[in-house]
Amino acid sequence: MDIASSNKQMWRGALGASLIATVIANAFFTIYLGAPGFFGSALASFVVLIFFSVSIVVGILSRNSDPISVMALALLSYFTKLLLIALFLIAVTRLSEPDSLDRTAFGVSALIISAAWLSGEVRAFFKLRLELPQPKRQGKE
Repeated sequence: MDIASSNKQMWRGALGASLIATVIANAFFTIYLGAPGFFGSALASFVVLIFFSVSIVVGILSRNSDPISVMALALLSYFTKLLLIALFLIAVTRLSEPDSLDRTAFGVSALIISAAWLSGEVRAFFKLRLELPQPKRQGKE
């Protein structure tokens, strides 16, 4: 199995688990808090899914690169994601009213969906059958 297909399988596993958590969180907060709960939960699901999907996309795009380039790209993408999320959260805080977007629903949903994404990704990783290259023997062949 090559790296690109393993990354895609990990993305599918993570996405499946996080979509289930998204539906549950959206339904719970819509019933419990109404429209502000729904909007907070929906916004959290959007942010979390984009945040984690970028990491998988970077892995797919850098599959043929040397390790130093991959590390630089991973660090750059992580820093960029953190900066964009910080700016996004500041904008949401300043541009939306607390009665139209519930911040508690946002936070709890983000934590639940993040945990579901990570557990789905780990579960998908353990299902992979990765072939590790064996060192070449010196001597008789």
